[in-house]
Amino acid sequence: MKILIVDDSEVMRRIHKNTLKEQHIPEDSMIEAADGAEALKLAISEQVDLFLVDWNMPKLDGLSFVKKLRGMGPYIDTPIIMITSEAAKYNVIEAINAGVTNYVVKPIRGTVLWDKIAPYIGKKEQGIP
Repeated sequence: MKILIVDDSEVMRRIHKNTLKEQHIPEDSMIEAADGAEALKLAISEQVDLFLVDWNMPKLDGLSFVKKLRGMGPYIDTPIIMITSEAAKYNVIEAINAGVTNYVVKPIRGTVLWDKIAPYIGKKEQGIP
């Protein structure tokens, strides 16, 4: 399983990685991008199974990234979790309409992030689409 963490904040990427490592996800299954443009390049060169994406980033924001990603054949159904400070109901609706699978509002408390990620990790490891 390959997980792409897309966030312009190095601190947030580290937090997401630590959350995954606490759940025994190997660090070598995680790759990082600091913006949506870098993430698109990685999505083309790697086979990514799960995306954790921030909304507000330079070069290519998370929402635009999701729209582009959903237009790429291999990623039509790949789980994308938007992790953002954009908490308004219309933001959530816009993200879901763009193709986000799930949505987490920052700041993340407790096990909320893992609770959102776990169903997709389990399915992939069990060979369930």
